[in-house]
Amino acid sequence: MRILVLGGTVFLSKATAVEAVRRGHQVVCAARGESGRVPDGATHVAVDRNVGLGPLVGSHFDAVVDVAKMSVTWVRDALRSVTADHWTFISSCSVYADHSAPGTTATLDPLEDDADAPMSSDRYGAVKVAGENAVRDALDGRAFIVRAGLITGPGDPSDRFGYWPNRLAQGGRVAVPDAPDQPAQHIDVRDLAAWIVDAAERRVTGTYDAIGPANPLSLVLGEIAGAVAPQGTELVRIPEPVLQQHGVAPWVGPRSLPLWLPPTHRAMMFRDAGPAMAAGLRVRPTADTALDTLEHERALGPDRTRRAGLTPDVEDALLLAVG
Repeated sequence: MRILVLGGTVFLSKATAVEAVRRGHQVVCAARGESGRVPDGATHVAVDRNVGLGPLVGSHFDAVVDVAKMSVTWVRDALRSVTADHWTFISSCSVYADHSAPGTTATLDPLEDDADAPMSSDRYGAVKVAGENAVRDALDGRAFIVRAGLITGPGDPSDRFGYWPNRLAQGGRVAVPDAPDQPAQHIDVRDLAAWIVDAAERRVTGTYDAIGPANPLSLVLGEIAGAVAPQGTELVRIPEPVLQQHGVAPWVGPRSLPLWLPPTHRAMMFRDAGPAMAAGLRVRPTADTALDTLEHERALGPDRTRRAGLTPDVEDALLLAVG
């Protein structure tokens, strides 16, 4: 097949291009090329999506994979510029309007691009809804909408999942959230990429939550620890009031405990993985993702400035607070 990947230089788009090349497909990656190189075996076409798809306009592909992060304008321009027999749009579980209770299906109202609007998770989700609508309206049953959950594995630029294998591999007393009722789920980027290519090959269509099965957060952290932590490592549960008193943020960002969620978003990692797995998604053990992520973390350098996680002084203060 001739596959167009809109991107191809970073994380999911690159993993998808790598997988498609590995299977022998003819892969074209449309990207500026400023964030990295396209995989060996793929063809790079330099484009700036703020301007348009340039030399690709009028082309036809067997399949297109669009990972437009947050721009319905980009999505519509791509739909006008090229044609395809199968079209994958990478959306997000952030499209859902309510993350406090499991099983909710209502989505946010769609929003247009607005460079002056403040960034928020709700705005991100609402622009993704607009992108989903644009793809469905244009493709008349040929669309594969992937609502990705937490994507993990080597190359993750968010530093969320990677914080845990990196920290747990250091051993000692490790501060973890005391959130016994919180679920957690993720999808390894390589498993998601394989499913995207599978779907293009088999012409899978429809809208799916692309995520692995949910388990208690404590079990997920325990599986990571079992894979990477030295003997004697102790996971110390920090009550949520103590985390709040010390200004620790949930989910992501500086001074955060990644994967921990507030009650208002506790169901964000409790989506039903069943439909996606019935449609061909296959997931590897969390321990395998942890080991490969740790290797990537070490290549980046353990002392680098992180986008998510606790610094040693903040973690020490938490551990001291609970004795």
